[in-house]
Amino acid sequence: MTKYIIGAGGGGDRNRKPTREPDTLNSKQFATVQDLISEGEIEGFATPSKAGLTRGTETYNNAGLKDIILDNTPVLTSTASNTSPTTSDFNFQDVELTPRFGTASQNHVAGIVGSQSSSSVGVEVTAAGGGVTRQITNTQVDAARITVTFPAIQKTNDEGDILGSSVSLKIQVQYNGGGFSDIISDTVKGRTADAYQKDYRVDFTGAFPIDVKVVRLTADAASGGQLVDAFNWTTLTEIIDDKQDYPNSAYMNLRFDSEQFSSIPKRSFRIRGIKTRIPSANTASTTATYTQSTTTITVNSNAHGLAEGDSIIFDATSGAGVDGTYQLLPSPTTNSFTFTASNSQTVSSSNCTYKITPHVDLQTGRINYPNGYIFNGTMAAAQWNSCPSMALIDLLTTERYGFGTHISDTDIDLYSFIEASKYANELVSDGFGGQEARFSFNANIQGSKEAFSLINEIGGVMRAYPIWSAGKISLAQDRPTDPSYLFSLANVAEGGFAYSGSSLKQRHTVISVAYFNMDSREIDYEVVEDTTAQAKLGIVKKDVRGFGITSRGQAQRLGKAILFSEQQESEIVNFSVSMDAGAIVRPGAVISINDPVRAGERRSGRINTATTTQITVDNVENLDTFTGINKKCSVILPDGSIETKNVTGIVGSVITLDSALGQTPNANSIWLLQSSTLEAQTYRVVSIQEQDGINYAITALTYVSGKYANIEQGISLPTRNVSLLNQLKDPPSNVTVDERIVVINAVARTKLIISWINVTGVSQYLVQYRFNNTNWVSQTVFRTDFEILDTVAGPYEIKVYSINAALNLSASSTDVTFNAVGKTDPPADVQNLTIEPVTNKLIRLRWTESTDADVIHGGKVYVRHSNKTDGSGTFQNSVDLIEALAGNTTEAVVPSLDGEYILKFRDDQGNFSTGETSVILDLPDLIDSQQVLADREDTDSTPFAGTKTNCSVVSSALQLTDPASNLTATYDFANTIDLGGVFSLNLKRLIQSIGFASGGQTITATYVRTTATVSSQTQTVIEITSNSHGRSAGDYVDFVALTGGATDGVFQILSDNLTTNTFQFLASGSAISSSNCTFAFVNTIDTLIPSGTFWDDYAPNGNFDGPQVNDTSASISVRTTQTDPSSSPTYTQFNTFANGTFKGRGFQFRVNLKSENTGHNLSIQQLGIFAAFESRTERSYVSGGSTSTAPISSGTSGSGLDVTFGSPFFVGTSSLGGANAFLPSVGITIQSAAAGEYFVLSSVTGTGFNISIKDSSNNPVNKQFTFQAVGYGKGG
Repeated sequence: MTKYIIGAGGGGDRNRKPTREPDTLNSKQFATVQDLISEGEIEGFATPSKAGLTRGTETYNNAGLKDIILDNTPVLTSTASNTSPTTSDFNFQDVELTPRFGTASQNHVAGIVGSQSSSSVGVEVTAAGGGVTRQITNTQVDAARITVTFPAIQKTNDEGDILGSSVSLKIQVQYNGGGFSDIISDTVKGRTADAYQKDYRVDFTGAFPIDVKVVRLTADAASGGQLVDAFNWTTLTEIIDDKQDYPNSAYMNLRFDSEQFSSIPKRSFRIRGIKTRIPSANTASTTATYTQSTTTITVNSNAHGLAEGDSIIFDATSGAGVDGTYQLLPSPTTNSFTFTASNSQTVSSSNCTYKITPHVDLQTGRINYPNGYIFNGTMAAAQWNSCPSMALIDLLTTERYGFGTHISDTDIDLYSFIEASKYANELVSDGFGGQEARFSFNANIQGSKEAFSLINEIGGVMRAYPIWSAGKISLAQDRPTDPSYLFSLANVAEGGFAYSGSSLKQRHTVISVAYFNMDSREIDYEVVEDTTAQAKLGIVKKDVRGFGITSRGQAQRLGKAILFSEQQESEIVNFSVSMDAGAIVRPGAVISINDPVRAGERRSGRINTATTTQITVDNVENLDTFTGINKKCSVILPDGSIETKNVTGIVGSVITLDSALGQTPNANSIWLLQSSTLEAQTYRVVSIQEQDGINYAITALTYVSGKYANIEQGISLPTRNVSLLNQLKDPPSNVTVDERIVVINAVARTKLIISWINVTGVSQYLVQYRFNNTNWVSQTVFRTDFEILDTVAGPYEIKVYSINAALNLSASSTDVTFNAVGKTDPPADVQNLTIEPVTNKLIRLRWTESTDADVIHGGKVYVRHSNKTDGSGTFQNSVDLIEALAGNTTEAVVPSLDGEYILKFRDDQGNFSTGETSVILDLPDLIDSQQVLADREDTDSTPFAGTKTNCSVVSSALQLTDPASNLTATYDFANTIDLGGVFSLNLKRLIQSIGFASGGQTITATYVRTTATVSSQTQTVIEITSNSHGRSAGDYVDFVALTGGATDGVFQILSDNLTTNTFQFLASGSAISSSNCTFAFVNTIDTLIPSGTFWDDYAPNGNFDGPQVNDTSASISVRTTQTDPSSSPTYTQFNTFANGTFKGRGFQFRVNLKSENTGHNLSIQQLGIFAAFESRTERSYVSGGSTSTAPISSGTSGSGLDVTFGSPFFVGTSSLGGANAFLPSVGITIQSAAAGEYFVLSSVTGTGFNISIKDSSNNPVNKQFTFQAVGYGKGG
């Protein structure tokens, strides 16, 4: 039978394959994170705070999501609506925020699981079944989690396509049988071929028992059909929440879909932090009238002084005005202002009062202080603000995280903190076209810090630091301040004023300030440069962390302040005062100083007598010739304040004022006179230290009143006469230069002090200088003096220009040339040299400390010794006895030697004292020693026959072969001492040398023959140009003219016209233009002393016609071995000695020659050593000693008894006195000897002897005996 498939035909694509929709349903998991943000109470999120939104509302929380950044991306875009953001506005979906702001009574966050208990349900929920219900009876349960599972959700159509589907369900709750209510309605939509689970949390709010029902709303699918969408209620979990409310701690609770993150995301929160108290309103009220039209209230108050944005507390004493705190609207007039009321009405003229009060600008956190605000000593309620002063008060007085357990408001000078706050909150340019508070503080302090450090860090944000004054913590702040006290030589201690400053090398020219950029949410850097300083000092960078800074403008101002302070406020003055000033002046105060040493004139002192209009002063010297306009006289009044008046006349010692002072000054009070030509220096006090209960030491730093405008507005210091803003000023007059050597940081340094009279209307100057035609150096200064440190000898050209307020230079400069001496003068001679014994081998030398700063700081004291005892020793013909001592040394313990001890000072530039100071020691001969050797290398048949390294024998003397190549050399003595055994040997050196200017390498140079002034006479000279030739006046030079025709020869360098790169010597003949030559510096000993002539014969006093050479020396050292020196011995290292005792068998000696100058050599004329043994006694019995030895028994042997010494004696060798030349002497004492008994000694050596004791019949007898041996040396 045939069957047919009958159909309509032609319908559809016969080749079409079924499709399958993607799997869109995946099980979800949520993560909950709690982040502790801060101590509380905080303001909250920045975005809703700026918008004035109310915390706890959905709108607030939506806006807060803009300030939550997950993995550097905000949850909600900044442009989204706060009230109804769309799905596309969210960068992350399903993020739930529950904030807590750190109040004392805040509630816990619901949904944080403390404990949970799950039970299986496992029942399919069907529409036909009407739902599935379970009951919860545990009254501790806060919520339940219902987990449903879909084995699959999909449907297949007639063409075989697999599509998604949707199922709707709801969850109902019934409290204590009161009927079910819908809690959650949801639709699961999509497709999945495998199991899909979903959790629902239901928070309970009613009474137990509680019934939970899951209801299916979508009709049940047919069994076995094409639709699969059944689901089961799998699990019921009972949850008890963690109910920790964490009072006073601000934290954020975030719940988010974990599918959007591979791990817990990095979280950042843009918040406004801890609320701190701000000053309360003025105590005094102002009485006024007001009217109201709609919501605008107009207050009529003459000369109120308020500005737009100022806040007042308004009190309507009549009429229907609404009391409250309001901010002034724009455009107030002199006598009226307006604000917007909270209601709309019309009020005719009525009475009111108002108080001005600080308020916080919610956009910036700046505290706005109305004009005329006076702090009344009390603080108002806490508000969020960015004022560093309020943060510091909060830190000091809060118990939870500050010092409140130790400090309260009564311990704080709140007035100083409020003044600092006012200055911090003034509006300044932000550097980019807007305005901002001068100092804002936005810091996240997450760890503990050392208290003093943290207080200073916060104070430093507003250029302030805490001080303890009058029993309270007070703030001293660097802000514009008038001088509050006067100082001069009349009211400071005898030492006057001491100035110091930082090294130029320590001053930075580039400051990189790190601050937190709120836009990029990361650390950013603002780089500030001082291009003027860079031209002089180069790039010297300093990295600074801007603590609590989030503004680029504030970071820039910090960098500018550091640069300005380092370049213009680097000078410190120290001085001491008595109690009358020390008890009044406080750290942070600005003071005026008239120091006549710097000013050139005394213009301050004590008052003799005074009225309120005339001051009779103690100083009449040139007082009535005091020039300049705008003469002013300042005096200290009886209450400690300063009052300044214009001067109308000066006659003798009487100064007449243009108006009466507020009080009559006391006699002996301080006066100070200023004018446009001479003003007082100003400094800010940084510390005051009580010294002895009577005197106080004050340290102050340069104060430049115009720096604030320079830092914040980028303008130079203003001139006094503003009408001459664009007029070029005259250059300063009376430019003087003073050269000094000062001690800075324990280093003696030279400096030039350039000073001039102030030019009217000029507050800064350009100083240019150069040394010896080098490049010009330029420096802008804000004072009437300038210092050049570390100057050297030679000419300095100096130019000083005036700079007007428009930063234009004067048309010309005042020029001066100054020939500096530098540190070329030799130091003074050693004074008061004395000698005293210490031991028989040591003495102590004492002398007075040098008076030269460059010797005390960085210099040396040289101690030399000459063998001569006749007073003919000199520094040149002696050698260093010990290493050079520090320049501040005043005594030294040295070896005791016959001869002359010679001392000189040497400064830090290498200049020796001109004269030498000496003392002679002539030691008596010691009778208890035996000299065994006197080895003279210079008197050997072949002088100096030992091994020479870099040295040679010239004219029977030893000297450096070529100092230009080697400045050191060694000479090893020809002979080795062999004692034949190990002994302690006394050694003493003999060395006599002389330093001299030596010949050097031939140098090619240029010369001219011309005329010059020599010793005030015009003479013909040859001048040689050779860079850094290093020679001194009196040196000799061997001159050879290559061109030009000048006469060759040996000439002596003149002291006249000697510079670093040129020198002259006398010549004859006509002028010769620049020509070529060679020269070499001559060995003056070879040139002046005939060959074969000893130094003592030629110059018995150690002098010769040549330059004095002090920088050469020689020393002798010894090394020893305890083995046979002729059989591969092992020696110690060489040790330098003058005299001393050394132990060994073999001894070798070496002399070390040294020069510090390639043009200086030394000649050793005498060289040797003396060796001796000390006398020694050895006993066999010491009566009563703690180490007593019993007498010795002689025995009865016919060969006698051999006795060995405890330590061998030295008895001589073939080369040292002769064999057995120094045998010990042995004495014997027989104990209880009988008549006729005697002893016989034989075989006496250095190690012992043989003894026999016999009776009268010459037979050996055994007797007790003791011995005493006397000899030299002690072997071991």
